[in-house]
Amino acid sequence: MAVFTQIRWHGRGGQGAVTASELLAEAALHESKHLQAFPDYGAERMGAPIRAFTRVSDSIIRQHCQISDPDVVVVLDSTLIDIVDPTQGLKDGGIVVVNTPLPPGELRRKLDLKDGRVFTVDATRIALDTIGRNIPNTPILGALVRATGVVDKRSAIDVIRHHFSSKVSSKAADANVVAFERAYDEVKED
Repeated sequence: MAVFTQIRWHGRGGQGAVTASELLAEAALHESKHLQAFPDYGAERMGAPIRAFTRVSDSIIRQHCQISDPDVVVVLDSTLIDIVDPTQGLKDGGIVVVNTPLPPGELRRKLDLKDGRVFTVDATRIALDTIGRNIPNTPILGALVRATGVVDKRSAIDVIRHHFSSKVSSKAADANVVAFERAYDEVKED
């Protein structure tokens, strides 16, 4: 049976949700998987709520629409939980990964989730410690990869290193890899 994973990302403009979605898709491509990655946002401005979507599959993906029934929800800014219901449509047994210092059990109660798995990681703190900026995309990607196994850790690291080396610098690439690995190791599950 083919593996087909749908991921919906919730973040704010400038946090790197779209980049994280694209990095995940590129890591899937390195593993010869089929993929889709695309954003959904209104007026482009720093801090505005945005969504991004990623589909990863072992076989051809025939759906070409937004993801309303995700297997996985990723939240880069926990303040969005008070504005939107990021778990709306989450499949039974789904996975939620949130950037928050809260323990997973407390977040489960806040989200009123009865089913599924909840993972938390303080991606903001990790980003500030490693990258020096509040851009939690690579740390949250590390937590997602650990929580789901949708792609191999090595594939994700290779893609992060290449992306940031070619667009920013090798120093930025190294810092983002460290951020990814820290979150991969520090993510907590309920």
